Amino acid sequence: MAGIPESISEGPWWGIFLFLCAVVFLRAQATYWVGWWLRRGAASGADHDSMVEVSDEQSADSAHRPTRRAQFARRFSGAAWDRAQRFVERWGYIGIPLSFLTIGFQTMVNAAAGFTRMRWDLYTVAMIPGCLAWAAIYATLGVGLLEAWNTSPWLFAAMGAALIGLAWGLTAWRRKVAPRSNDTTGAPRGGVDAA
Repeated sequence: MAGIPESISEGPWWGIFLFLCAVVFLRAQATYWVGWWLRRGAASGADHDSMVEVSDEQSADSAHRPTRRAQFARRFSGAAWDRAQRFVERWGYIGIPLSFLTIGFQTMVNAAAGFTRMRWDLYTVAMIPGCLAWAAIYATLGVGLLEAWNTSPWLFAAMGAALIGLAWGLTAWRRKVAPRSNDTTGAPRGGVDAA
């Protein structure tokens, strides 16, 4: 498998599983600590402490610029970040392992856990079942796809198409059953009716 050392990919399933456990554990911990680090950058983003003096040679427009931490903290803003923070606030430690069953959202949830200063020891304990589930899913899919490729490229293509179809179907189902807005005024979401 691409990206996995041959000694692991050619070994038994548990070798791949342990390798993926280590990868996801380290990645989740790093994301948590980035969120923790960003908290200070976001809190001081508008403060004068987060501004760096610029030399007289530079233009007056750039007399002050935000620190690197404040700039990085701004990247963690928007709808996905807000959703991740609401998820962590609503579900707490139970939501951490559940986030590992998602793609992409897991990163934002782990960073939000650090940003909200969730206790590290409890976060780590809550994260372990999610890491195990994530590694089991990816190891099983990875080994299955590798075996399909070794058997027949057509079988590999069929399994890939089945996975894409499953993902599309689940997404369509989720959108269909998603709660609708109770707003009957016709005003756009998040907006104010000017009339």
